[in-house]
Amino acid sequence: MPWPVRKLNLNSTRPVFLSSLLLFAVLLPALCLSLHVQAVGLSGRSWQELNSAPGVTTDYTASFTIDNSATIGSLSFLLCSNSPLQEDVCDIPGGLDVTGAQLTAQSGITDFSLFLPEVNNMVLSRTPSVITAPLTVTLTFHDIVNPTDPGSYYVRLGAYSSSDATGTAIDYGGLAFAITSNLQISSYVPPYLTFCSAVTITAFDCSSASGDYINFGELDTAHSRQADSQLLVATNAPNGYVMQVYGTTMTSGNNVIAAITNGVGSQPGVSQFGINLRANSVPSIGANPTGPGTGSPVAGYNTPNQYRFVSNDVVASSLTADNFRKYTASYIINTGSAQPAGTYVSTLTYVAAGSF
Repeated sequence: MPWPVRKLNLNSTRPVFLSSLLLFAVLLPALCLSLHVQAVGLSGRSWQELNSAPGVTTDYTASFTIDNSATIGSLSFLLCSNSPLQEDVCDIPGGLDVTGAQLTAQSGITDFSLFLPEVNNMVLSRTPSVITAPLTVTLTFHDIVNPTDPGSYYVRLGAYSSSDATGTAIDYGGLAFAITSNLQISSYVPPYLTFCSAVTITAFDCSSASGDYINFGELDTAHSRQADSQLLVATNAPNGYVMQVYGTTMTSGNNVIAAITNGVGSQPGVSQFGINLRANSVPSIGANPTGPGTGSPVAGYNTPNQYRFVSNDVVASSLTADNFRKYTASYIINTGSAQPAGTYVSTLTYVAAGSF
């Protein structure tokens, strides 16, 4: 794609109020003590999903440390939507399905097998044997279908001496996990091509471009006349850019100063008009390309002290997206003794096009 150029009766109520307060104060420590005892043998518990999006099929990894040496024959992982406490009724999370789960990795205890999974319960079985505490166990489950509603959910983990999670749990503890809607972030980088031409451009800032007129002064056969202008280009086009020049050689009515078409040096006394994009010493004019970009002049315009001008020529290019590159276009004019008098003028237009 080319570009050109957001009141209370205290006497009657106080005894009841104080009684209630005392009752509450007696029950609360007992409740906390009960929860602490239930999980004393299973510490460092974690339940981590690979993908927390609603309804997706994903992997889960359970990890915990068994702190008491005991006979372990089975583990139960009961998933609930309402509570992690064993004594509470378990509400099955909507959309959850562990019936297709597979036990794909295990460490700490390595001889568990998964059997009789229910929609929200997985039981791992092994030949009952004593484990030596402390022992960290890590288990990975594949193909668990997440609940369909975002929110908090719970896992009730129980350890049993039986091989089928029956009888009284040796120990148990709760875990929590969350189902969250994925946050999608996107952005768009628009294609761009920045280009300007002027007599002078400060640094790499097109807003500083100044001047569109060059006066070579009086021509004579003994001396070359020279001047320069600047060109600045940058683009994110993946295939870079091309820069072309359009216009005519110097003319005065029907009189013409011949354009250099074959790339030769400046020759005072010979009718010549040409440009290049390099630093030159004969005559001393111009500068080499500067800036962080990597574009360069093309053949015919890339040799110091050699000049050329053909309208529609590509004078510089880059094959990839390129940072700012500043070129200096050098112009030379020579005349022969037979050159007719007159005011000679040329208008040159530079065009840059990105290759997207």
